[in-house]
Amino acid sequence: MTESSIKKLASTLLDAITDKDPMVQEQVCSALCSLGEVRPVETLRTCEEYLRQHDKLAHPYRAAVLRAMERVLSSRASELDKDTASTIILLASSEMTKTKDLVWDWQQAASGVLVAVGRQFISKVMEELLRKLHPGTLPHCAVLHTLASLSVANAFGVVPFLPSVLSSLLPVLGMAKQDTVRVAFCSALQRFSEGALEYLANLDRAPDPTVRKDAFATDIFSAYDVLFHQWLQSREAKLRLAVVEALGPMSHLLPSERLEEQLPKLLPGILALYKKHSETFYLSKSLGQILEAAVSVGSRTLETQLDALLAALHSQICVPVESSSPLVMSNQKEVLRCFTVLACSLPDRLLAFLLPRLDTSNERTRVGTLQVVRHVINSAAAQMEDKKPFILSSMRLPLLDTNSKVKRAVVQVISAMAHHGYLEQPGGEVMIEYIVQQCALPPEQEPEKPGPSSKDPKADSVRAVSVRTLYLVSTTVDRMSHVLWPYLLQFLTPVRFTGALTPLCRSLVHLAQKRQEAGADAFLIQYDAHASLPSPYAVTARLLVVSSSPYLGDGRGVAALRLLSVLHPNIHPLLGQHWETTVPLLLGYLDEHTEETLPQEEWEEKLLMFLRDTLAIVSDNAWICQLSLELCRQLPCYDETPQEKNFLYKCIGTTLGAASSKEVVRKHLQELLETARYQEEAEREGLACCFGICAISHLEDTLAQLEDFVRSEVFRKSIGILNIFKDRSENEVEKVKSALILCYGHVAARAPQELVLAKVESDILRNICQHFNTKDPALKLCLVQSVCMVSRAICSSTQAGSFHFTRKAELVAQMMEFIRAEPPDSLRTPIRKKAMLTCTYLVSVEPALDEQARADVIRGCLHSVMALLPEPEEEDGGCQKSLYLETLHALEGLLTSLLQRNMTPQGLQIMIEHLSPWIKSPRGHERARALGLSALLLRHFLEQLRVSALVPFHNLGLLVGLFSPRCADLWPATRQEAVDCVYSLLYLQLGYEGFSRDYRDDVAERLLSLKDGLVHPDPTILFHTCHSIGQIIAKRLPPDQLISLLLTMFEALGDPEKNCSRAATVMINCLLQERGGVLQEKVPEIVSVLRSKLQEAQGEHVLPAAQHSMYLLATQHCAAVVSSLLGSPLPLDSHTSMLWRALAVEPRLAAQVLGLLLEKMSRDVPFKESRAFLLGRTPDRVATLLPLSATCALFEVLSTPAAGPAVLELYPQLFVALLLRVSCTVGVQLPRNLQAQERRGASPALAARNLEPCSSAVDTLRAVLLRSGSEDVAQRMDLEGGWELLRTSAGHEEGATRLARAMAEHAGPRLPLVLKALACTHSSAYENQRVTTTAFLAELLNSNVANDLMLLDSLLESLVARQKDTCASVRRLVLRGLANLASGCPDKEKMEFRTASIRLFGHLNQVCHGDCEDVFLDQVVGGLAPLLLHLQDPQAAVASACRFALRMCGPNLACEDLSAAFQKHLQEGRALHFGEFLNTTCKHLMHHFPDLLGRLLTTCLFYFKSSWEDVRAAAPLFTGFLVLHAEPRQQPQVDLDQLISALQILLKDPAPEVRTRAAEALGRLVKLA
Repeated sequence: MTESSIKKLASTLLDAITDKDPMVQEQVCSALCSLGEVRPVETLRTCEEYLRQHDKLAHPYRAAVLRAMERVLSSRASELDKDTASTIILLASSEMTKTKDLVWDWQQAASGVLVAVGRQFISKVMEELLRKLHPGTLPHCAVLHTLASLSVANAFGVVPFLPSVLSSLLPVLGMAKQDTVRVAFCSALQRFSEGALEYLANLDRAPDPTVRKDAFATDIFSAYDVLFHQWLQSREAKLRLAVVEALGPMSHLLPSERLEEQLPKLLPGILALYKKHSETFYLSKSLGQILEAAVSVGSRTLETQLDALLAALHSQICVPVESSSPLVMSNQKEVLRCFTVLACSLPDRLLAFLLPRLDTSNERTRVGTLQVVRHVINSAAAQMEDKKPFILSSMRLPLLDTNSKVKRAVVQVISAMAHHGYLEQPGGEVMIEYIVQQCALPPEQEPEKPGPSSKDPKADSVRAVSVRTLYLVSTTVDRMSHVLWPYLLQFLTPVRFTGALTPLCRSLVHLAQKRQEAGADAFLIQYDAHASLPSPYAVTARLLVVSSSPYLGDGRGVAALRLLSVLHPNIHPLLGQHWETTVPLLLGYLDEHTEETLPQEEWEEKLLMFLRDTLAIVSDNAWICQLSLELCRQLPCYDETPQEKNFLYKCIGTTLGAASSKEVVRKHLQELLETARYQEEAEREGLACCFGICAISHLEDTLAQLEDFVRSEVFRKSIGILNIFKDRSENEVEKVKSALILCYGHVAARAPQELVLAKVESDILRNICQHFNTKDPALKLCLVQSVCMVSRAICSSTQAGSFHFTRKAELVAQMMEFIRAEPPDSLRTPIRKKAMLTCTYLVSVEPALDEQARADVIRGCLHSVMALLPEPEEEDGGCQKSLYLETLHALEGLLTSLLQRNMTPQGLQIMIEHLSPWIKSPRGHERARALGLSALLLRHFLEQLRVSALVPFHNLGLLVGLFSPRCADLWPATRQEAVDCVYSLLYLQLGYEGFSRDYRDDVAERLLSLKDGLVHPDPTILFHTCHSIGQIIAKRLPPDQLISLLLTMFEALGDPEKNCSRAATVMINCLLQERGGVLQEKVPEIVSVLRSKLQEAQGEHVLPAAQHSMYLLATQHCAAVVSSLLGSPLPLDSHTSMLWRALAVEPRLAAQVLGLLLEKMSRDVPFKESRAFLLGRTPDRVATLLPLSATCALFEVLSTPAAGPAVLELYPQLFVALLLRVSCTVGVQLPRNLQAQERRGASPALAARNLEPCSSAVDTLRAVLLRSGSEDVAQRMDLEGGWELLRTSAGHEEGATRLARAMAEHAGPRLPLVLKALACTHSSAYENQRVTTTAFLAELLNSNVANDLMLLDSLLESLVARQKDTCASVRRLVLRGLANLASGCPDKEKMEFRTASIRLFGHLNQVCHGDCEDVFLDQVVGGLAPLLLHLQDPQAAVASACRFALRMCGPNLACEDLSAAFQKHLQEGRALHFGEFLNTTCKHLMHHFPDLLGRLLTTCLFYFKSSWEDVRAAAPLFTGFLVLHAEPRQQPQVDLDQLISALQILLKDPAPEVRTRAAEALGRLVKLA
C-alpha cells in the first residue's frame, strides 16, 4: 500500500469524524488508530493536515482526532522523525491554547498529544511550552496541566527546565484569582516538586548529576508562601486539597531554616483541615511528607506539636474502615506512615500516648490502638527494643476482650511480637496460649461480616488468622523454636483445645524436625523438667483416636499421624523403623480419598492394624497395660464425639487383646461394663466392638466376664448387689440388655472360628434367644444383629459343612416374624436388612428348608421391600437412602442364595414368577426394584450356567417380551436394568446353543453401549435407543421365538405405562423391519391383531406406531397387506382409515399401493344390474364391493400429504381412472347391507364419510387434485358447484365441462399426459364414460391451452374418432367441441421467488455428487457471498432459506472447518450471532481459499447498494473480516481505490450501523500494506 493510499484511507475516515452517532464516531477513531499502528507517520501527518485545513471544525470533533493521535503516539512516538514531531507539537500547542476559555475535553486531548511526544522529544516540547509563558501574564491552564503531566511522565527531561519554568510562573502567581487557575498552579507545583525529588533521588541516572536541592529552594519557598498563607484560607474545598497535596512534596525542597520556621503554623494548619474534609487521604499523605521532611532536618518543633499530632492521627486510625472507597484504605496507610515517623524520632512520647488507650473498653479505640502498636513494633523495631516488657504488660486487658475485631487485632500484634523477640520475655507464654485458644474456636461461632477488601469472610475470621499466625511463627521465626518446643505439647490433650489440634500438630511437626536436625539430645523431651506435659501414653492415645476422623478440623488426621511419627523416639525407642514405614502408607491412603469417599470402617481397620503392630513391636506388658489405662482414662473426653469414642473402644479392645495379664483384662472389662453410658447407641456399639476384639485373644475370659454380668441383679430387675445400677429404670435395663446381646454377637463374629462353634448354642445363643419376645425396638434390632453375626460366624467356619444347626428353622421363622412386624410402607430401622442377612447365612447351613418355607421367605421378603414407599427428600435423606440400599442388597443376597440352591431353568422361572407382579406394577419404584432384582438374578444364573447338552430355551421370547418394553420405563434405573435383563437372556440363549461362558457376541455386546442413550431424557434419543435394542433382539432371536415375542409385544401395547407401550410399538416395528420377510403367511393374522389392538389401546402413540407397522409389512408384502386391508368392513372405521394412510408415507410404496388399488378398482365391474331390468323396468344398479372398497381406500391414501410425489407420478392414471369411476357410478346404489348401516348411522369409531358410490368417487378425484398441487382446480370447482353437478345424472355433463375448464385454466401443463390416458376411452363399453370424457375434451377446445400446449391436433383427432358414436349425447358434445376453438385462458403463476430459488440452490447442493461436484463448486463459490449476506435479510423466510442453503453447500466446499461452522451456527431455531459467525467463516475462507479474496470483495461491493439496511451493514462487515484474515500477498487481488471509494459512500449512509461497519472496514484495509 502506498503512502497516498494510507492518506486516502485516513482522509476518508477523518471526513466521517463529524458523524452525529457516538458509536460511529468511536469506530472512526478506532480505525484511525489501526492505521496508525501500521503507518504512524503518514497517519499522524494526515490528521495534522486535516485539522489545519478544517479550522472551523467544532471542538468535540477536533478532540476526537487529537485523542486518536495520542493513542497512536503512546506506542509509536519513537518512530517519528524530528520534522514530524515538530509539526505535531505545533499543532497540539495551537489546539490547546486556541481558546482562552476552559474547554477541558479538547484541551486535555491536545495536552495528551504533547505529553506523548514529550516522552521522546522533550526539548522541543518544553521549548514550545516555554514560548507560551509570557512575562506578566497568567499562563493558559492547559499549559500548566501539560507541564505538570510532563513532570511525571519524563522527570529527567523536565527538571533541567524547572528554573526557567518557575522563574516565569512565580511572578504571576499572585495574579491568579480564579479557583480553577489556582488549582492548576497547585497541581503543577506538586508535580514539579515530585519530579525534582525523583531527579535528586536518582542522580546517578540523571543527565545532569550536579543539580542540587538548593537550585529550587528559593523559588519553592516563594510559591509556598502564596499557597499556605493565601490560598489555603480559601472556602473552596477543592482548592484547599490541591494546596495541601502540593505542600507535601514542596516541604522537602524548602530550605531547612524556613521549614523549621514554618512548622509551628504549618502543622496546625494541616491538622485543622481534618475537621473540614471527609476525604482525608490527601491530608494524611501530605502530613506524612511534611513530618518526614521535618525529621530529616532534625526539627525540634515536632515535640511541641506532638500531642495535637498524636490525637489527630489516633482519631483517624480509629475510624472504622467499612467503606469500599480505596481512599479510605489508603488514608489508613498514610496515617500509619505518620506514626512510623514519630515512633522513630519520639518513641517514649508515642508509647506514653498509645498504651493507656489499650485499657479502654471502646472497640474502635482498642482496635485502632492495637493496629498502631503492631505497626510500630514492625516499623520501629530498634526504638522499641527496650520497651518490650512495658508493651507486653499493657496487653493484659485486650487479651480478655471477647470482641472478634479486637481478637483479630490482638492476634496480629502477637504475630508482630513473635517476629521481634517479645514472646521470649516473661509473660510470653500467655500470648502463645491466647493464640492456641483462638485456633480452637469453632468456625460456626464466628458470624463475622466480611471486610471491604475480603471476598471470603472465613479467611479473615479470628480462627483463620490465628491458625496462620501460629504456623508462620512456628516455621519462619527461628528465635521462637526454643519457646514453642516442647511447650505446645501441653495443649494436645485438653478437650478445650480440640479445635486447635491440626495447627498445633503441624507446628509441632516442624519444630520437632528442626530439633531432630539439631541432634538427638535437643529432641528428646525431659519430662521431669516439664511436669505440665502429657505422658507419651496420653499423646499416643490422643493422636491415634483423633486420626479416626481424619478430615475434621482441616485434616487433623494427617497432622496427628505426622506428629505421631515424628515423636516416636519420645514414645518408645523400638518404634522408629516401623512407624517410618507404615505412617507414610496411611497418609498416602488419605491422599487418595476425600471426606466423602473415605470408607470409614476400612480406615479404622488400618489404624487398628497400625496399633496392633505397634503393640507387637513394643511387646512390653507393662507398657501395654499403661497404654490401656490411659485409653480408658480418656473415654470421658469423647462424650460429645460418638464416632471417635466408638473407635477409642476398639483401641481399648485391641490393647487389652495384646495384654498378657488376664487379671488386667478382666479388671478393665468389668470397669467398662460398669461405667458405660448405655443410653447412647454409639457407646453400646463401641463397647460391643471392644469385647469382640478382646475375644480374639481372650475368648474364655470375655465370655466369663459377660456371664458374670448377665447373672447380676440388673437382669432380675431387683435393687441390690450392684449399687451402680440401683437407680436405673426398666428402660435403662433394656439398654443394658441390648449392649450385652451386641457383645455376644461381636464375640461370635470376631473370636477364632475353630473355637466359636462349640460355644454358639451353649454359651452365646442361650443368652440371646431368651429375649426374642421383647417389644423394645432397640433391643429387637440388637437381637437381629447379633443373630446375624452368629449365623455369619457359623457359615464362615471351616467346619460349617459338618455342623448340624438345630436352631436353624426356629431362627428363620423368628427372622420372618420380625420382618412381617415391620411397617409395610416405610423403612425406619435396619431390622429388615439384618433379618434378611441372617436368613441368607442360614439358608446355606444344614438342614435345608422345605419348599413351602422357601416360598414363604421369598414372598415375605419381597413384600417387605418392594412395597416400601419412595423416601421423600428430608434432612436425613442420605441416611434413609443408605439404609434402603443396604436392605435391598440384603434382599438380593437372599434371593441369590435361594436361587443357588436350585440352579435350573425351572428355579429361574420360579424366581421370575415371584417378581412378575412387581415388574408390571403401576408404581414406578416397585418396577425399578423388581427389574433390578431380575437383572441380578439373571446375571447370577448366567455366571453359574453349566450346560451339558444342547437344549432349547423355550421361554426366551416370553421373557424378552416381558423385559424389553421396560427399556423405556419412566424411571431411568428401570431402563438400565431392563437392558441388563435382555443382555443376560441373549447370553443364556447362546449358552443353551452351546457357546462357552467366555464367548462374547458382538451383536449382544452392543446392548451395553446403548445404555447411555437410555439415560437421556429426550424421548427422541430414548426411543431411538429402543429401536437399536429391537434390532439386536431381532438379530439374535431364534425363528421359532419370533411370533411368540411379537404376540407378547402386542399385549404390551395396552401397558398403562405409556412409555413402555411406546417402546413396545418401536420394538414391534423394528422386529417387522428386520425379520418381517419370513412373516408372509402371518400377514392376515398380524393385520387383524393390529386392528383389534387399535380398538382396545388408549394411548395416542399406538395409532402412529400401528401405522408404521403396517407400512413396514407393506414394504415387504405389499399385495398381501393391500388384500388384507381391503377385506375390512365398510364403511371404514377411523383406525382402518389411518392404516391405509400409513401406506402413503413413502413415495415408492405409495405408488405401488396406488397401482394395486387402481388395479383392484378396475378389475371388477363397477356395478351389477338387478333382475327388474328383465321385466322391462328401469334397472337398479348396485355397486360391487371390491371397486367400492378400493375407491374408499384410494381416498384414504390420497388424504396423506406424503402421497404427493406418488400422486404426481401416477397423476394421469389416477385422474382418468377416477373420472371414469365417477361417470360409471352416477345413480349407482349401495348394496342393501351397507344401505342399512347408512340408515342406522355410523358409530363414532367409523370415518365420517359419504359411502354413496358416486360421491366417494368424486371425493377421491378431488383428493387427487389437492394432493397433486392442483388446489386451484379444486377450489374453482368448489366455487362453481362443479362437484355437486358431477354427482347427479342431470348435471353430470356440465360438471365434466366445468372440470375441463378449471383444468385448462389452472393445470394446463398436466393436460398432455391426461389426454394420452384418455385416448383409449372412446371405445369404453360404458356409455356414461364416453359421454363424460367427450364433454371434458370438448371444453378444452374452448381454451387457449389447446394452442399453447400444442394439443389441438390430438384433441381434434379424439373428437373426430367419436363422431360416429352410437350415443347421441357423445355426438352432440363432439360438435360443441368443434365450435369451441375460439377461446382460451392463460395460466397464472405464483411463487415466492427468492425463497424458492435459494432453497432450490440448497437442494441442488444436497443432491450433487460424483462427476458434477467439480462443475458445481464454481456455482457454490459464486453464491457464497450472497447467501452469507442475506442471512441478515429482513424477510425471515429468505434468511431461513439461506441458512438451509449454506448448510447444504458446506460439504461441497471440500473444507471440513467451513462445513462444521455452517452446521454449528446455522441450525434452524438457533439464535445466530452474525458477527462471530462471519468472523469464523472469513478465517476459514482466507485460510483454505486465499484466491477468492478479490471475487468475494467484488460481490460485497454490489451489496453496498442494497435497499435493505441490514444487508447493507453486513456487506462492509464481511469486507472487514475478509481483509482481517487476508495476507499481504493477496493484495494484488484487491482494487483498493475502488474499495475505499465505495466505503466512503457508505460513511454517508443514513443508517448508523452501516456507517459504523464501513469505518471498521476502512481501518482494517491497512492490513494489505
